[in-house]
Amino acid sequence: MSSGSGADSAPAPTTHETLAEEPAAGARKSSMFSSLKVRNYRLFFMGQVVSNIGTWMQRIAQDWLVLSLTGSATAVGVTTALQFLPMLLFGLYGGVLVDRLPKRRTLLFTQSAMALTGIALAVLTLSGHVQVWHVYVAAFAVGLATVLDNPARQTFVSEMVGPDQLQNAVSLNSANFQSARLVGPAVAGVMITGVGTGWAFLFNGLSFVAPLAGLLLMRSRDLHAVERAPRGKGQLREGLQYVAGRPELIWTIVLVGFVSTFGFNFPVYLSAFADDVFHAGAGSYSLFNTLMAVGSLAGALLAARRGTARMRVLVAGAVAFGTMEIVASMAPSLWLFALLMAPIGMFGMTVNVTANSSVQLSTDPAMRGRVMALYMMVFMGGAPIGAPIAGWITDAYGVRAGLAAGGAVSAAAAVTVGLVLARMGNLRLSVGWHHGHPSVRFVPRENRELAAVA
Repeated sequence: MSSGSGADSAPAPTTHETLAEEPAAGARKSSMFSSLKVRNYRLFFMGQVVSNIGTWMQRIAQDWLVLSLTGSATAVGVTTALQFLPMLLFGLYGGVLVDRLPKRRTLLFTQSAMALTGIALAVLTLSGHVQVWHVYVAAFAVGLATVLDNPARQTFVSEMVGPDQLQNAVSLNSANFQSARLVGPAVAGVMITGVGTGWAFLFNGLSFVAPLAGLLLMRSRDLHAVERAPRGKGQLREGLQYVAGRPELIWTIVLVGFVSTFGFNFPVYLSAFADDVFHAGAGSYSLFNTLMAVGSLAGALLAARRGTARMRVLVAGAVAFGTMEIVASMAPSLWLFALLMAPIGMFGMTVNVTANSSVQLSTDPAMRGRVMALYMMVFMGGAPIGAPIAGWITDAYGVRAGLAAGGAVSAAAAVTVGLVLARMGNLRLSVGWHHGHPSVRFVPRENRELAAVA
């Protein structure tokens, strides 16, 4: 399989490199916002700022509308399930199509489709004709568009900025999304209370003008050319075999699967802590989510500044994430629990950003759509599996046990993956001092002999 031409493709790092190597001497240190110097990515980023706020507004308005129409929390769950169902059913096939299609044109199509969905809901709601099945259809339609939009957006970032700035751009995308997570629900709450849900849908539909304009204003000559996969049989199977044959990909996706399935069930955990443990109501639940979003934003910005995606950072971040969940499960007071949400959000985002950029950098450009579709299926598909398990543990043994179990599974998965990769790369764990600071890292086994000689 060709790895693409020139700077447009980064060679897949070996297990040895991703776990053990230090940055090369003289390696360029990334500034926190360095990828924004690229004009095409700057246009993309600015469009996403507006669109992400609209997306969060529609999420809140959609749930509130369904609850108002039916009075049923189950109906809200059905709406959410319909939005994620297409990704679970067709996500891998979406990746195959994205590898064949031009990413920019694909995004123009998917973003337009999602804009029309928001506007259609706005018209139905504002005219007083909306029914719950309309919302179901709209949620499923958005989910269908996401099947192509998600892998196309993920892989198009590398075409805009190239491999050198990929980690920074992925991190800034996450920071962008987390910033919208802080703003969008608040604006939606004010708008729904003041003028109704229909206007929130309309804002979301119109917000897609910003990313569409950004895509149209981009300079094609500045994009990094990427070889597209030709049409052919067996491409889905080829993508799965590609991932299975590369430890740095398969083990990253496995780790993300465990963390997302067992560690990211915050709607279950946080609502139960607010209501059953601290008896504090919806205000505390909102506070927990806000502080977690602040921590996630900080984690995304720190990842942008790091500028590199290394497996040891992913493993360490997942261990820290799981450990902090265990500590939070034992918090005796509401305020201590709330304060722990910030580092949990930060380490969770470290796992997300590092895994995302590591998978992209380790993947042949012609395979990237299929690989990222699999990655997103595992990342997003963990919730429908993990949430019922987390709910059962919480009901049977209490929410403290549920959160501790999720953290323990996440940390254990990270340690296991780290040890497996270290063994495959002939590495050993080194504990000591490095540049005047305590250090825990993987080093080649032969270094022990060299150190003894020196």
